[in-house]
This record gives sequence, structure tokens and C-alpha cells, in this order.
Amino acid sequence: MATAAPSPEVPVFIRLQQGPVSYEQPPALPGGGGEVCFLGRTRAETHEEHGRLLLLRYEAKESMAVKVLGELAREAVAKHALLHVSIIHSLGDVPVGAASVVVHVVGAHRKEAFEAAAELMDRLKKKVPIWKQEVWEDGATWKDGAVVDPKA
Repeated sequence: MATAAPSPEVPVFIRLQQGPVSYEQPPALPGGGGEVCFLGRTRAETHEEHGRLLLLRYEAKESMAVKVLGELAREAVAKHALLHVSIIHSLGDVPVGAASVVVHVVGAHRKEAFEAAAELMDRLKKKVPIWKQEVWEDGATWKDGAVVDPKA
């Protein structure tokens, strides 16, 4: 498990962990009027060739993933004047129905919080070196992802 702890200057918490993730309530933050939590779950799917989806398996270049997630979070803090950012992503197996990523932001207002959470998820998928394998009843496939975009 890789972790980047928050610092007094930058209210950011980043963690990669084995297995599913869950929502973690942030500390009470004076001035925090808008709080958005996105929880990404493994959804049930059926592949015409391989059958039902059993789970997603995540792999990462852990040190680089934590570094890039931290950079994205700090950029979101600066751009949206956030009071808190937490990103937790799974490694290993995440069964159908369980969550693999949580992005949690707190800002002074809802607009900034919603925009920041959506932007963080979009950028995470484009820039962070985390890979997803789909494990089916009869086989496994690697999910086609976006080419890492350094401008994301």
C-alpha cells in the first residue's frame, strides 16, 4: 500500500490499497460548504465471448501513481480553492458491486466541489499509471485505456 499523507499547506490525502475502497469522512472543515464524494464501483456486465464479469483487477506503478495523484489533487486545490481532497484507489481484485476508487473534495461552495471531483476523475483516468484487467467467467481481458496524456 502506498500513501501520501496530507501536509498543513496542502489538504491532500492519497492512498493506494489492496482490495475495495470505501468512503471515509473528512475532518470537519470550517468554511466547507460544498462536499462531493464520487465512488466508482465495478458494475455487472456480460461479455459475448467470456460471460459474466466477476471482478476487476488493478495494477499500478505505485510510486508514480501516488506522485501523479498528489500532483492532480494539489492542482485541483489551487484551481478550485478546495479545503480538502482525498483520492483512494484500489489495487488487486475488486468484485462486482464493490468500489475501486473514491474521490472526495470539500470546498467553500458546491459548484467548485462538483467541478473539481469530475475533473479529478477525468484526469485520473487519463494520466495515472493504473491498469485494469477484467476477469470474466471464461477468461480475462485488459481494458483499453487512454494513452497517458502528459497535458491532462
